[in-house]
Amino acid sequence: MEWLCNFLKWNKVVEYTDDNIMTQTYMVSGMTCNGCAATVKKSLASVAHVKQVTIDLDKGRAEISTTSLVPLVQFQKSLSTYPSYTIAEWNQGSQSIRAQKSINPDLSFWRDANVWQRASLNTLNCLVGCSIGDFAAVIFLQRFYPDTLMSVQMILATAAGLITSVSMETILLKYRENFAWSTALQTALSMSFISMIAMELVMNATDFMITGGKAAFGNPLYWTALGVAMIAGFLAPLPYNYYKLKKFNKACH
Repeated sequence: MEWLCNFLKWNKVVEYTDDNIMTQTYMVSGMTCNGCAATVKKSLASVAHVKQVTIDLDKGRAEISTTSLVPLVQFQKSLSTYPSYTIAEWNQGSQSIRAQKSINPDLSFWRDANVWQRASLNTLNCLVGCSIGDFAAVIFLQRFYPDTLMSVQMILATAAGLITSVSMETILLKYRENFAWSTALQTALSMSFISMIAMELVMNATDFMITGGKAAFGNPLYWTALGVAMIAGFLAPLPYNYYKLKKFNKACH
C-alpha cells in the first residue's frame, strides 16, 4: 500500500498534509443549488475514513480529506440513493467538459416515467402547502372581513399559500435532510417559488371563475369548484417541475 500512496503522491492525484491526511479532488455533476451541495456533502461525509468534505458548487468539484485512501467506488456507492448526482475523477479538462455538457430536450426527454412520478409527488406536496394557506386566508377574510375587495383577497390568499408552502418545505428539509434552518429556508425558496406562484395563480383564477371567489360551504358547487381549482393548480406547474427535475435535478420537495 505504501508504494501505491507514493505513486499517487508523485502524480499529484492525492495531496498530503502534515498530519497525514490525504485530500482527493473529484468532479460531481448534477448539483444546481445549495440543497444539492448539502446533500452531496452529507452523503460523501458518511463514507468510512472521510475526515472532511468541501463542495465547490460553481465548479462542480468536491475535495475530500480522508485518513486513508478511499476508492472512488465507495463515494459512488454513497451517492447511489441520488442517481442524478455522479462523481468521477477530477482532471484538468473536467471543468471545460462540465461547462460544455448540456441536455437538448426532445420527445424522449419527456418520457421518463420515474421522473414524472417523482415530479408529481413533489407537486402534490407543494399543492398541500399552498392550499392550506390559500383557503385558510379566504375563509378568514370572508368570515371576519367580508367587504374586502376580491382582488385584495386573491393577493392575500396567494401570499398566505406561498408562506405556508415555503414553511412546510423548510421544515421537511430541516428534519428529513438535517439541513440547518438557514440552508433549509434558502433551499425551499430557490427550489419551488416559481412553481408555487404558478400554482397559486391558477388555483385562485379557477376558483374565481366558477364561484366568484365566495366560500359557500353549504353549496355543492363550491366544493366542486374547490376540486377543479386544486386539479388545475396541480397540473399547471407539473411540466415545469418535471423539466427542472429532469434537467437539473431540481425539485420543489
